[in-house]
Amino acid sequence: MPAPRRRGQVRDALIFTGPFVAAYLVLFVYPTARMVLMSFTDAPLVGDGGWVGLNNYFRLGRDALFLKSVGHTFYFVALTVVPTTLLGLLIAMGVLRLRGALQRIALAAFFLPYVLPVSVVYRIWEWMLDPQFGIVQYPVRLIIGHPVAMWADPLWAMPSVAFITIWWTNGFNVLLFVAGLRNISQDVLDAAALDGARGSARFRHIVWPLIWPVTALVLTIQLILQLKIFDQIYLMTQGGPFNSTYVVVQYIYRQAFQSNHGGYGATVAVVLFAVIAALSTLQFQAVRARPA
Repeated sequence: MPAPRRRGQVRDALIFTGPFVAAYLVLFVYPTARMVLMSFTDAPLVGDGGWVGLNNYFRLGRDALFLKSVGHTFYFVALTVVPTTLLGLLIAMGVLRLRGALQRIALAAFFLPYVLPVSVVYRIWEWMLDPQFGIVQYPVRLIIGHPVAMWADPLWAMPSVAFITIWWTNGFNVLLFVAGLRNISQDVLDAAALDGARGSARFRHIVWPLIWPVTALVLTIQLILQLKIFDQIYLMTQGGPFNSTYVVVQYIYRQAFQSNHGGYGATVAVVLFAVIAALSTLQFQAVRARPA
């Protein structure tokens, strides 16, 4: 390739990628590096602090509230990641059975909650779960005989937040699965039908392997999102009752912004960042292979 042409291509590449690279360095790499450095100090949220080395990290192993918040976070992940993925796939398959305007209306109905801000979601469910007037309390009375203050009961608080989160965010998963299912060639499905593959057999041997890459993507996205759970917990339960819904990001918020322990808060944030990066990478590598 002639040198002038190559230089032109390099120049064009720098012009197109330069703004993104600059924004990435300024908005992600630099703050991340500063957070990691801050985690080795006893600095307040704003200002410098003394170097304490690995003391903050050693302190985490003795911090009962931090360990409890880790357990609650993984409990929330267990309640949401796999259920919302399977539910999204089932809804997508049901929506694609519809035709014309009815399909578009159903898809819009499932996606609508996803566009709502968390404050609106909180208000909707605060009314629906109200122990005296909430419409959800009617079936609860029929099942267990009395109303339940969901967000004030340690047994029900986390499952109720998990259920609301699935209701709120599952529309995005449905869209991904709809796109994946539509990408399956009709010729493949017709050929499977000619070979006698119908119903569950067609799903198990044809649809499931072909939709698996999308499933792996949805599982990874959900894992990352749910490990960072904060908004719903902060608005609905504030970590209660009795710290039964206290999660890691809320602990970071408490240490950094409420207690002004910036260095220790940064330490927790670094650990969470590392856990999310490691688990999401391992999960994606584990599930990216097609199922047998």
